Amino acid sequence: MHLYLGDLFFMNILSYISISKAFFMKKLPIGIQTLSKIIEGDFVYVDKTEIAYNLIQTAGYYFLSRPRRFGKSLFLDTLKEIFEGNKELFKGLYIYDKWDWDVKHPVLKISLGSGVLKNIEKLNKRLISTLEDAEKAVSIKCQSSDPNDCFKELIQKTSEKYNKKVVILIDEYDKPILDNITDKEVAREMRDAMKDFYGVIKDNDAYIRFVFITGVSKFSIMNLFSGLNNLEDITLDKNFATICGYTHNDLLTVFSEHLQGANMEKVKKWYNGYYYLGDKVYNPFDILLFIKKDFDFSNYWWETGNPSFLIDMLKTQNYYIPELENFVASKEILNTFDVERIELVALLWQTGYLTITEKIEDIFGIEYKLGIPNKEISISLNNLFITYLTNQTTEKLKYQKGLLKMLRNTDLDGFKEALFTLFASISYTNFTNSKLYDYEGYYGSVVYAYLASIGLDIIPEDTTNLGRMDLSVKLEGKVFIFEFKLSEKATGNALKQIKEKRYWEKYRDFENIYLIGIEFSREQRNIIGYEWEKV
Repeated sequence: MHLYLGDLFFMNILSYISISKAFFMKKLPIGIQTLSKIIEGDFVYVDKTEIAYNLIQTAGYYFLSRPRRFGKSLFLDTLKEIFEGNKELFKGLYIYDKWDWDVKHPVLKISLGSGVLKNIEKLNKRLISTLEDAEKAVSIKCQSSDPNDCFKELIQKTSEKYNKKVVILIDEYDKPILDNITDKEVAREMRDAMKDFYGVIKDNDAYIRFVFITGVSKFSIMNLFSGLNNLEDITLDKNFATICGYTHNDLLTVFSEHLQGANMEKVKKWYNGYYYLGDKVYNPFDILLFIKKDFDFSNYWWETGNPSFLIDMLKTQNYYIPELENFVASKEILNTFDVERIELVALLWQTGYLTITEKIEDIFGIEYKLGIPNKEISISLNNLFITYLTNQTTEKLKYQKGLLKMLRNTDLDGFKEALFTLFASISYTNFTNSKLYDYEGYYGSVVYAYLASIGLDIIPEDTTNLGRMDLSVKLEGKVFIFEFKLSEKATGNALKQIKEKRYWEKYRDFENIYLIGIEFSREQRNIIGYEWEKV
């Protein structure tokens, strides 16, 4: 093969274009929470100013809950820059020619996100410290050393000095409480202290133009913000569903250059799925790291958190793990969240490990069906569940590989042996310590957690018009339907139920359908009956 000068010239041009494109491509704003740094540093910015504009048209008090690393702090900083009238930052953005930039308001921005606060003394020091930062921003000095009195003084003096009503932005409002969520006594003290602090806002309404409070959790507004009757919760307002996070359209447009060559359907399955009654959104941290790591699919967001509190919650509440996938929660369950009453399902939803999959309205009110948002969470969360249920760590990967291999090869006899070995290796204490031990739920939870942890397309409590199968698994054009029973002798009833209820008819479009009935013994703590057949 011969290369001529024309070919070499053309190749050099292509190379130059490729290098130039990479050179001029906007940078990724990983970990950046200030708008000015993003705009002035030529980082990628997904324009949220239309939402901000709609939000701030009238005086209001707003509350928003979103999981960690979703962009809450950046949105608050965007509001700050708008109210302070920094017009030049918004060139080319939606709000640029719509907002009256001549009308400026002083902003008091308070963040409680850094550090861990384990007692009231440390909380008071942090409040004073963050108030001092707010004082510097508006060039005012408080006389009082009491956080509540200082906050009141700061609001009033700021409004009087600038002859304008004040904007208050509070980030990580719930951090002092969440730091102590497993210690109810300390958490209660923190809640009561924060309630008094936020009560200052209520008593100074005449000096305030706008309030925006955000955090991870959604503590009962009645308990924590008592008296703020005009505090509007927009957590599940479809008009503000995409206030944080990236939509799929954002990926296809704003990040189009960065994602060239990426398998976008796989990206959607791995990272999309957070639903707040509008367009589904991605966690920005996942997408930014996915691009930076050259399209390597990994659990970026999960790895930055510490979900050990979930294990503590599971130990105190009796939940059949697969039920979490299709749990139907009332509006009250999701809204009633306080130190004295912490619902595991509400906590999983608020922290981003579950999301809403469907809003259900009937004569009894509003309910929400919950589910795991995406593959990243399914794999990570179920690995955590395996640890909780079995205490298996080093041997876990061996069992995961074995189960996947047997299903891929449709070796269902081998699948039985793999399961039998898995259960035989679980310590006796794990069985007896589990609140689910006396029920088939423990065994079903272990099987579910293992299969979900390897990323299979899995539906627990899969419904049909004739009943509900325990588990259905889709893999490479095959469907496996599972039914679990607890018995002290093999009866064949598990497989019999699948056939009598004709569960398989839901998947009649699949060429390969396999029915698997498994019976477990409480006494032997393992499989005593196992039958399968192909439809």
